[in-house]
Amino acid sequence: MAEDFFSGLNIAASGLSAHRQWMDLISGNIANAETTRTPAGGPFRRQLAVFMEMADTAGQPRGVKVADVIDDDSELRKVYEPAHPDADAEGYVSYPNVNVVMEMVDLIAASRAYEANATVLEAAKGMFMRAVQTLQA
Repeated sequence: MAEDFFSGLNIAASGLSAHRQWMDLISGNIANAETTRTPAGGPFRRQLAVFMEMADTAGQPRGVKVADVIDDDSELRKVYEPAHPDADAEGYVSYPNVNVVMEMVDLIAASRAYEANATVLEAAKGMFMRAVQTLQA
């Protein structure tokens, strides 16, 4: 019984961690929405989180984690700006494939998921406290 309680807490905590990482990625995407030159060369590419279910040896779910962070390989935005230092031979500048509106929608989804996991932790804490009080009475 106690193991199930702590398992639930661990699952919710893993969700908090994974969704915080997702929000960090989204923040980075928004911050670099106009970055045309990175240290690696070329424009910034949108970063995506790849989530993976964690399971125990019996295959029971034990949470979620960010398994990988990948670059979004969708097309970059081309803008005609021949005076820009990063313009190509035809005068076009490649801008990141970051759509700020989409990033805000993702940020809302990530923040709601984070809040849901925080609510689970608070509810579990309340149940644990009531159980301890019952045992003490």
